[in-house]
Amino acid sequence: METTIQGIQMIGTQRSGSNLLRVMLDAIGDIAAPHPPHILQRFLPLLPHYGDLSDDRHFHQLAADVCELVNINPVPWEGVRMDTDEVLALCRQHTLYELFRVIYESAARQRGASYWLCKSMKNVFYADGIESTGIRPYYLYLYRDGRDVALSFQKAIVGEKHIYALAKSWAADQAEALRLKARCPEDRFFSLSYEELTTRTEEIMRRLCAFLRVPYTDRMMEFYNSRESRNTADAGRMWQNVTQPVMRNNSGKFLKEMSADDLALFESVAGHELRQLGYALHTPEERLISNFTEEQIAAFARQNEELKRQFKQQMDPADLEKRRRQAELIERIRQRPL
Repeated sequence: METTIQGIQMIGTQRSGSNLLRVMLDAIGDIAAPHPPHILQRFLPLLPHYGDLSDDRHFHQLAADVCELVNINPVPWEGVRMDTDEVLALCRQHTLYELFRVIYESAARQRGASYWLCKSMKNVFYADGIESTGIRPYYLYLYRDGRDVALSFQKAIVGEKHIYALAKSWAADQAEALRLKARCPEDRFFSLSYEELTTRTEEIMRRLCAFLRVPYTDRMMEFYNSRESRNTADAGRMWQNVTQPVMRNNSGKFLKEMSADDLALFESVAGHELRQLGYALHTPEERLISNFTEEQIAAFARQNEELKRQFKQQMDPADLEKRRRQAELIERIRQRPL
């Protein structure tokens, strides 16, 4: 009889310690937690290029492209290879969500694991689609003070760069995660903060293991020595910290590094979500802005695009090269006629 594979979906916002948590959980032999190629986030907008997926030829093309995305991930899926025909043979539906299910369950089986973990945190917006395949995952909601998240994104190869765009994105992610929490059974939803994870690491991981019904192992505390951590760090400078012990003094950096104007802007946009998660605001009430004009929002958008353009020019060529093959695949698909 085939072993049932249990899914674990991490949700929240990147730059919140998600790779730290991923490599720690990957140290448990029964959990396969590969670095995410962001299957749903990348391919849902591309589905019009495939036509009617009930046509076997169209679905085969989609499956082939998704398998290629996985096989060329900048952080290799160690010990895992996706074969299009094998994936298709396991599909019960002709949907992208079904491909997602089969690929992650196949990764777990190839690794000899009973659990898979997906760290594509934007999947919080696709929870209904994921569950439409029959997956009933555990949701791990990892959150971090959004002001520290914003600072981290401003230094990272990915993401928005203007504080308004960063605040809007972070607030939307938290709001959706909290909506999912409200409708999800308690025994499938676990919340933890980056601040807890980095200051009470062993206690939090023992609680999480008990929730997931997996044995705690001391290897989780030595995650930085693992092959998965080394592979992750080798794939990009923004993941270098996973080869170091937990950084216990890495919170509240915005208090020194964020300007008063940026702080006021972030808290004006995302103050409600910050308070919901227990974070205090630092801007006087009279400086908070309740409404932005269309002209202001348009100006913020232009500034954000310019900041991203400038940042891209300064990126490490080696980091860009590691992402080139996936970027070329997505661009080829975009060039296909609708």
